[in-house]
Amino acid sequence: MINLETPKKFRMLVEQAHRVAEEIFRPNSRRYDRAEHQYPKELDMLGALLDGMNASGSGEGAGAAGVRRSGDGDTGNRNGSNLATVLGTIELCWGDVGFLLTMPRQGLGNAAIASVATDEQLERFKGKWAAMAITEPHCGSDSAAIRTTARLDGDHYVLNGDKIFVTAGERADLIVVWATLDRNAGRAAIKSFVVEKGTPGLELVRLEHKLGIRASDTAQFALRDCRVPKENLLGDPEIRTDKGFAGVMQTFDNTRPLVAAMGVGLARACLEQTRQLLQQAGVDLDPDRPAYAQHAAAAELLRLEADFEAARLLTLQAAWMADNRKPNSLQASMAKAKAGRSCVEIALKCVELCGALGYAETELLEKWARDAKIIDIFEGTQQIQQLIVARRLLGKTSAELK
Repeated sequence: MINLETPKKFRMLVEQAHRVAEEIFRPNSRRYDRAEHQYPKELDMLGALLDGMNASGSGEGAGAAGVRRSGDGDTGNRNGSNLATVLGTIELCWGDVGFLLTMPRQGLGNAAIASVATDEQLERFKGKWAAMAITEPHCGSDSAAIRTTARLDGDHYVLNGDKIFVTAGERADLIVVWATLDRNAGRAAIKSFVVEKGTPGLELVRLEHKLGIRASDTAQFALRDCRVPKENLLGDPEIRTDKGFAGVMQTFDNTRPLVAAMGVGLARACLEQTRQLLQQAGVDLDPDRPAYAQHAAAAELLRLEADFEAARLLTLQAAWMADNRKPNSLQASMAKAKAGRSCVEIALKCVELCGALGYAETELLEKWARDAKIIDIFEGTQQIQQLIVARRLLGKTSAELK
């Protein structure tokens, strides 16, 4: 049975993550928002600290790549690395989402490797920073429509295609590329390949200029006869129509709660700042009084806080289920959909409630409102999450419900 209080063994982690957000992320947040594509050097020391914690076995998910598979011997009720990572992510994104996305060796590609790699691959790619390359110019939300091809040629796969919106693409050491072994075989032929930076045929085309999360670089790549050792394929190399898309999609069951956690952390930051500004303006907030009996701004903030709490609880549930080896695809999509939508609405409403202060650069609310939108888009858009939820609840396949 899930306990929604922060587990005692993770309280130090949460406290440390909050301290990092408060002392490193927030003080530098505006600086790197203005200096887009400039790498935050302040993160190097933090990355080294996380590496040391993970190497010693004492690190449990303060960054984006903390998701690990449960061991076969695990029994009973567990609060493991998925929940730890979510709790750490919430605190860090209370500081700055862009900083979290560009933390060294903590990319979403690392989560993909941790989810499906063999023990040999885990050891070989240990200590490397991995980005994830899924989206293509002609297919955004429909990952099954990927056209990047992978052709087996001797001991190598030859990759050809284009990838866009690759988070931390320029800074990462590895790129986890999604490609198809056979376009005619549908979803079952989609596989993920680890491509090392510097591999001939992998070309960085450009870096994107973005609305938000400017501290994080977002890249476009071209793959032209890029030869990747066949040992770099993650998961089963066979095309198995009985399993379909399950192999590569397993990654999302772990990473979508992390993205939801980003939204929860950002939304909490907005709410806390707005509450403080409203109180400074003389607006009293009393959760024990009905909405009609208090200031309209106070009533609206209390409504937003209730919406935030729903997103937070869904996120914790999805992570807890992953730790306890319970199928969580439905809950992961529900959490991501709820947190993405709530995060955007809360950020924009907080800007509105704070008036000129919310819209100006004197407060971080303006920046948070820009950062929020990406939470509702990447790792599967709001619409895609709702479609996945509908399929799960109605028992429909992707072919039956599009």
